Order: sequence, then C-alpha cells, then structure tokens
Amino acid sequence: MKQYVDLHLHSIHSDGVHTPTELVEMAARLGLKAIAIADHDSVDGIDEARAAAASRGVEVISAVELSVEHKRFQDIHLLGFCIDHRDPVFRDRLGEFRHRRDDRGRAIVTRINKRLARQGRGEISYEEIQQQVTGALGRPHIAGALLAKGYAHDMQDAFVQYLIPCNVPKRYFPMAEALTEIHRIGGVAVLAHPPTITPDRMRLGGLVRELATMGLDGLEVFSNSCFDDDMIFLESLAHELGLVMTGGSDFHGFESDVCMGSGRGGLAVAYRLAAGLKERSAGRPYSMR
Repeated sequence: MKQYVDLHLHSIHSDGVHTPTELVEMAARLGLKAIAIADHDSVDGIDEARAAAASRGVEVISAVELSVEHKRFQDIHLLGFCIDHRDPVFRDRLGEFRHRRDDRGRAIVTRINKRLARQGRGEISYEEIQQQVTGALGRPHIAGALLAKGYAHDMQDAFVQYLIPCNVPKRYFPMAEALTEIHRIGGVAVLAHPPTITPDRMRLGGLVRELATMGLDGLEVFSNSCFDDDMIFLESLAHELGLVMTGGSDFHGFESDVCMGSGRGGLAVAYRLAAGLKERSAGRPYSMR
C-alpha cells in the first residue's frame, strides 16, 4: 500500500486560514503519513503541529518558506526542511522579517484606502485586520478584509483590483545567505514551485545548475504550478544534479480549487520523498528530525 505526504502547507502563522492542529487533523482524515507546515518567515506552528500529531499517526517535518532574491530574480521561494526550528538566532532573523512584513502590510493598506477613496468607498482598517491574524500579516489577510466589505467577489478579484496595483515590494534574503542559514540549522534547502520563477526552461535550468553549485539541495518537482511535462523536466534536472525531490499542494485553505494532499486533483506525493529529505539532512548538525 502506497503512503502519501504533503510537504508544502501553510497555517495561520503566515497566510493560511487553518491552525496547525486543524492541518494535522485534516491530514489524518486524508490518511497522509507526513506533512510539512512551511509557513512564510515563521516556524511558530511546528511545535503545536507535532503535539497534535503525536496521537494521530501523522509525522510533522519541520519546515519554513523564505522569500529570496538572486541576481535579477526576485521573490524566489526557498523551502528549508528538517531545520532546527528552535534555533534562537534563526528565530530572531525571522522576527525581523515579520516586522518588515507588517510594515509592508500597513503600507499596502494605505495605498488600497487611497484607491477606495477615489472609488467613493469606505476604508479598511489595518488594525482590525491585524487583530484577526495570529502570525505575520500577509496579502491574503488584506484580501479577506476586502471580501468582508463586499469590495471583491473572491480572492482573485481582490488581488486583481487592489492587491496587485497597490503592492509594495518586500525585503528578500540574498540566496547565498539563505542557503547558508538553512544549512547552519541542519536543514535541506529546496527550490519551491520552480516554474513560477520563469517559464523559460533554458533560464530555469541555468539558474538551478548555478544554485546547485552554491548548495541548493533539492527541487519541488510535484506541485500545482507544474504540468506533467514540467515535472518530467524537473525530475530529469534533479537526477542530473543529484538533488532531492519534494512535492506539495501549497495549501492555504482559502483556495476553492486546491486540496491538501491532492492539490488541484492530480497530486500524489510518495512518502519516499520525505524519507529522501531526512536522509539528506542526516549528516548535518541538527539531529532532532
């Protein structure tokens, strides 16, 4: 009997709508053997998830998702798996990024309110949005406030009308620094949903080869952003470069067409990929996998 996993989930500690406990309960109902809650710039949900998983037969792999830049590429998403999520230096660094993220959220709301004023509509309140957020405030939380006011039909409409035109650039980890930090805390560095970086496979292949020389450990081969031919390309690249492969739904809970474990319906990530992550991390300093 095959055993499946979902190695890319988000909780209320970043831009998801479910608590870590709820995610574990959902995974147990779906029969998933392992999950990774990879919140943006936050590891605050991992201990709660592991406590909830203890009696439910679900393995929780520690993870985080960092926003990274490298040369002309911005907003590359880098997953760190099997990390020491309690490392105080790393947690302090994430705290700095979350603080900057909150500042960015406030600036975006200010821009949106100016746009709403031009439309003759009432403002949304940053403070009220913040009260509903457990972790770092993200753009989906702001979109939720717009939906609650009836200013958008759905999440996509909120982004198209307000979040994209009123965006404020965010701060990124330099790639070399992010790779070094993930390795320092015993982690495995994996490039998330690679086709979102560039649809040009020549450029993407060149980027991945360069990052592999810098210490990149793996590729998220199986994701919602990949068609079958993308997965074949990424799997071939991973084999060529000796990179581990992972996969996940990138589930946040607000998407109408994305489900945990199965993504948009065709995702099936075997447990052997989680085992491969643990094997890659085994020789690194942190031993509590």
